[in-house]
Order: sequence, then structure tokens, then C-alpha cells
Amino acid sequence: MVTIFAISKPIVWLLMKFYGLSPQIIETEPETQIKMCVPSKTKSRNKPNVVFLHGFAADGIFSWMSQVVAISSTYAVYVPDLLFFGGSFTDKPGRSTTFQAEVVVAALRKVGVKKCTVVGLSYGAAVGFKMAKLDPELVEFVVASDTIIELNVLEKYGFDSFVDFLLPSTVEGLMKFLTIANHGPVNMPLFVAKDFLREFFTNRKEIVELAEAWVTLDNEVNSISLSQVCYFDEFHLVWGDDDKVFNSTVAEKTKMQLGGDTTLHYIEDEGHTIQMEKLDLYNTELKRILTSFYTKTKEC
Repeated sequence: MVTIFAISKPIVWLLMKFYGLSPQIIETEPETQIKMCVPSKTKSRNKPNVVFLHGFAADGIFSWMSQVVAISSTYAVYVPDLLFFGGSFTDKPGRSTTFQAEVVVAALRKVGVKKCTVVGLSYGAAVGFKMAKLDPELVEFVVASDTIIELNVLEKYGFDSFVDFLLPSTVEGLMKFLTIANHGPVNMPLFVAKDFLREFFTNRKEIVELAEAWVTLDNEVNSISLSQVCYFDEFHLVWGDDDKVFNSTVAEKTKMQLGGDTTLHYIEDEGHTIQMEKLDLYNTELKRILTSFYTKTKEC
């Protein structure tokens, strides 16, 4: 059966090609591969590298399409599918954010990335933190949105666990998740919701295991320390002020746990899916952060 997402994929990839990006399969070791959207050599030459890491809701390109379009003229953009999303998989038993980070780091190294900024949302941001700890020479800076270090049961939303909330298996569950995650009303036709569940949760068993491993995440992120030639902010948090999943209390706690001169910026009337709802505001803030950071690095 032809689905709406199956039809839209070729269109999306044509758009990415227009902006100088194409999909590659990078095998980091036997039976472990990352599908990654990478820039052409001519498009990436002499540009800073920016890596986008998605959350649980979709794969890389569907999550970050607007941001790719917004910054690809200035930055060399890399958009991987995290393991068990899109075209990325492994037969290894690892499910922790550390394992996920190790594989993404290996894939970036294989395509020639020597330094980069990581931009992550929710689960992707948690992976970005671990990448910074694992390879501080690779990861210079992290821009994280609507993420958390320690996960708790979301009883107030009527779910037994964070995993049940994060990975809906029914249309009703998906609509409840989207209603909570978004600031504004959600208008998704029934056939689109059904197709979304089929398209983005094909490896449900493994994705559940990823979520369960994240739930038990400890405070190792407190010890993250980036190697730098001169001093600049290590982390920047961008948060929806109406994020009902990880609210402002969580944002402030995350800022404190990351330590250092971590900065926090709120975008008004935004929910958890911050890069999609008011994408113009998010993209403007992201550009401002990246410009500020790379201006500082040039001065060092």
C-alpha cells in the first residue's frame, strides 16, 4: 500500500539534493551502519560543520528539514538517522545513549568530520551530550533543546511510564502525545496518524529498548568537559516556554547539571517540538547562536 510518507520521501530527497546534500550509508563496523545526509565536497568546503540529532518522533531529515534549508548556505550540515530510526541499524546489543553516541562519532569520523557543533532535540540532545564527553576534539559546542538528564514517570498525564508516553502504539496514544508535546492545536487526519505510526516505529522493540536505557540515564553528563583552545560557552539550551513534557523547572535543572557557563533561552508560545512549531523563531535563534559561537572561535 502506498502511503503519504512513502510518496513524500522522494520529494524530500530532491529538496535535499537542491541544497547540496545526499544520503550515504556509513558502516562503522560489521553489521552496524548509520544512514546520514551529508553535504557535497563543494558545498562543505571551508564551512563549519553542524550535526543535527533527532528525537524519538521521526528520523533525521523529517525532523530537521526546515533547519537544513535555513543554514545549509552557511554551514556544512550532517543529518544522521540514529540507530533503529530510518536507515540506521546494528546487530550489537548496546542501547545506551553512550553506545548511540559512539556509533555516531565513528560515522562522522568516517566521512571526514574533524570538528562540529551538535544540535540536538530531546533524546538527540542527550546523545549529543555523550558525544561531547566521548570526543571533545570532535564536538566543540552543543545546542540542546527540550531534553532531560533524569527521566521520571509521567503519572500526571495518565501514563505508567515515560516509554509509554514517548512511544505511542495507537492513534489515540499518538494524538495524546502530540497534544501534550505541542503548544497549539493538533490537526492530523486519521490516515496520516496511522501512516506515521507505521513509518517511524518500524523497529519498535529496539526503540523501546533505547527509551528504557535513556530512562535509567545517570548524571555522567555532569562530568562533561570540552577541550578548547580558548574559552567559550560549552552548551546552549533553547527551550519552549510551554513545553509540557520537560517544563521550565526541568530546563533550569538541566542548565545547573551541565554547569559551567551553560546558557538558556526560552522561545515564547512553544511546546516540546520546538524546531517545528514556530520554526522561524527557532531558526533565527539557532543562527544567532551559531554565528556568535563561530565568531568567538575565529577570535581565538
